[in-house]
Amino acid sequence: MLNKKIDFVVYFTVENANPNGDPLSGNMPRQDNELKGLVSDVCLKRKIRNRMQDEGHNIFVQANERIEDGFKSLEARFEDKFNKEDDNDSVYKTMCNDYLDVRSFGQVITFGQVMISGNKKAQKRSIGIRGPVSITMAKSINPVNVSSMQITRSTNGMKAEEGKQKSSDTMGMKHYVDFGLYCFSGSINPFFAEKTGFSEDDANVLKEILQSLFVNDASSARPDGSMEIVKVYWVEHPSKLGLLSSAKIRSLFSARLKDENLSGENIEDYSIEENLEEIEKLKNSGATIEIFEGQ
Repeated sequence: MLNKKIDFVVYFTVENANPNGDPLSGNMPRQDNELKGLVSDVCLKRKIRNRMQDEGHNIFVQANERIEDGFKSLEARFEDKFNKEDDNDSVYKTMCNDYLDVRSFGQVITFGQVMISGNKKAQKRSIGIRGPVSITMAKSINPVNVSSMQITRSTNGMKAEEGKQKSSDTMGMKHYVDFGLYCFSGSINPFFAEKTGFSEDDANVLKEILQSLFVNDASSARPDGSMEIVKVYWVEHPSKLGLLSSAKIRSLFSARLKDENLSGENIEDYSIEENLEEIEKLKNSGATIEIFEGQ
């Protein structure tokens, strides 16, 4: 069982790709009010789940294009495994034991029925599983430039109208980030890990996945090689409470432009730095700090 707190910080680049489109803004890459690029924590967890699946682990929240068991909804997947007679405690334990993403991120179960003893009246389940792994949204170090291009279809999508040789072109827009260096962080809480059964082996799986997060993630919006992990910092504390808060750990690592006159249009313009003095103090107090390049 995991008996220590773990923090991690991840840097990655985006080049000519849309890392996380906003459906309320025509699928434009997400940005904050300062025009810094954003990638939601939900999007990052989806990528982690996909990589877990690639590595052969059972995943409860499967993406539609990655469904392996034929169930088109979480409710159908749940009801295939459990019935009304299963009590909530056994459901909690089985969900955590059987699915790596559930014992990592948790799950809110509001589907499936449970029998009430006595009058045998069925009601919807309500189970909250709080996972030990928490992740922030990713934000770019500097404002990002978002470019757009118009795209058309060169073949008939619909039957041509009478008297015409082809239907009208289907037109749309494609939006992408020219270049950005992004950062996100996360932590693993050993107290919550005790409840879900998240183990040290599970933590090692996550550590490996973070180094190859964008493997097998290509799409028209994110071509192969357009998103790349640059650096992963993995900090293991010697105790459950940890030596420093997660916020303090994040502050030990930073990135900036090497020169304010640089454009920030490639990774060579940036410097990723560590607070060596504070890191040495952590190591002397029993912490282990690993640094990985992206795969």
